[in-house]
Amino acid sequence: MPTKNIIKISLIFALFAMIAIGLTVFLFIKKNTDNLPDYEQLKNYTPIITTRLYAADGTLITEYSKEKRVFVPIEMIPMNLRNAFIAAEDSNFYQNSGIDVFAIFRTAIKNAASFVKGQESMGGASTITQQVVKNFLLTREKTIERKVKEAILAFRMTKTFPKDKILELYLNQIYLGSGAYGVAAAAEVYFDKSVNELEIEEVALLATLPKAPSKLDPRKNIEKAKYRRDWVIDRMVDEGYIDLKAGESAKEKPIVLKMQKDEEDVAQANFFADSVKKDLTKLYGSDNVFEDGIFVLTTLDSKLQKMANVAFTKE
Repeated sequence: MPTKNIIKISLIFALFAMIAIGLTVFLFIKKNTDNLPDYEQLKNYTPIITTRLYAADGTLITEYSKEKRVFVPIEMIPMNLRNAFIAAEDSNFYQNSGIDVFAIFRTAIKNAASFVKGQESMGGASTITQQVVKNFLLTREKTIERKVKEAILAFRMTKTFPKDKILELYLNQIYLGSGAYGVAAAAEVYFDKSVNELEIEEVALLATLPKAPSKLDPRKNIEKAKYRRDWVIDRMVDEGYIDLKAGESAKEKPIVLKMQKDEEDVAQANFFADSVKKDLTKLYGSDNVFEDGIFVLTTLDSKLQKMANVAFTKE
């Protein structure tokens, strides 16, 4: 067969192959765009918030919740805390369209290099917007179909929602280990602080946790947590969020976690708390008590309660 004919047949075959591949990709994407979850429902996001029961003097007695969370509007979340998560999870957050193709290739190369060197891979390829989609709207199954839906929804969300709104959803919803959902609850659980009291090394530690909340829990594996924390600090320096001097100073500081309170420092009033919970349930319903973050100030005198506890526990 003449060379020209072979080339012609090859070109025709290549053209048909390209058309077939394109059609397959089109049909695959079309199939996965049907019946997508309504992402616009997140405009009216009402998170599950912890209900707290206080004594008359403001001492915390107990909490009721399905998920330990304190909602914080984005404007009340300090820039260092926002920047730590952006540096660790999605450095192009404010520039990308919900997906970051360059980050996917970059992360794959870096993680492959880490594997060759025998190091643990440090980066992920999902943007913050993709993580919001996964946490709110989709299952966590690891399939191509879910990733396609995740990318489509992330792209559409970016066209509809301001970036700060997406970041607010993320920082209030993300699970950060030890039963804490969102950055405000995590700040209390790990450091007994509000978000605006956190130091650089503390915001960096919180930003380590989305990758693996259990494995990187500093109470379970402080060495891994510190290694990842220092990596986040380096990322903050690389992105220009903090200077090198501040970063090096933060890395030198040890991880200091909230001390567990002794029982004598807490108003132990289980029977009283159970009685109040029953009354609240009658008034508002069980779901509201465990989801709506009700602030309850009671008549209990914490000092007298502690004295009574001591009196009744003496032999």
